[in-house]
Amino acid sequence: MHVNGRTITREQEFKRAQYIGRIFQNPLLGTAGNMSLEDNMMITYRKGFKWLKRSLNHTMREYFKAELVQLKMGLEDRMKENLVMFSGGQRQALTLLIMVLSKPDLILLDEHTAALDPKNAQIVLELTHKFIRDYKLTSMMITHNMSHAIEFGNRLLMMDKGEIIFDVEGEEKQALTVEKLIEKFHQIRHKTFENDRSLLSVE
Repeated sequence: MHVNGRTITREQEFKRAQYIGRIFQNPLLGTAGNMSLEDNMMITYRKGFKWLKRSLNHTMREYFKAELVQLKMGLEDRMKENLVMFSGGQRQALTLLIMVLSKPDLILLDEHTAALDPKNAQIVLELTHKFIRDYKLTSMMITHNMSHAIEFGNRLLMMDKGEIIFDVEGEEKQALTVEKLIEKFHQIRHKTFENDRSLLSVE
């Protein structure tokens, strides 16, 4: 795997975390529940605990509050609260925001709305789209929701058994529907099955 021309396949995870942001399916995994909102934001912003209390001054608090307003959840008024008091939807939206503020080279979204109720899932998806657009970020979203796969992003990769079986972008992607995507999947699977059967017959 390469990021900005750098081979990272064998790099340790803590080193990758310096330039790769990741949002997990479980909304509780991206933040520390027993720490305050402002401490969580500072740790991510500084990419670690170093100089945490010294750096968390009035200027940084005001900066974080201004950024939190984007979530439209009132979290800018809860800076001192521990995140264990927050809902799953709030924590996932917060995880997304603080990850974005760390300015990663690549964002990995690992089914990041799958564990949320429909309302919160839609909120987090809209925030994802907004942040990627506004901050000009590169992102890879993994999803089993075909509507989301078609609606978001400029390129769609369909995988089966660890292999890329369909790669589409641009106008061709925009013209897709869920029905067409399902049909394409079955066509590819059928063709693969026929090829495998032919190989077995030859052997």
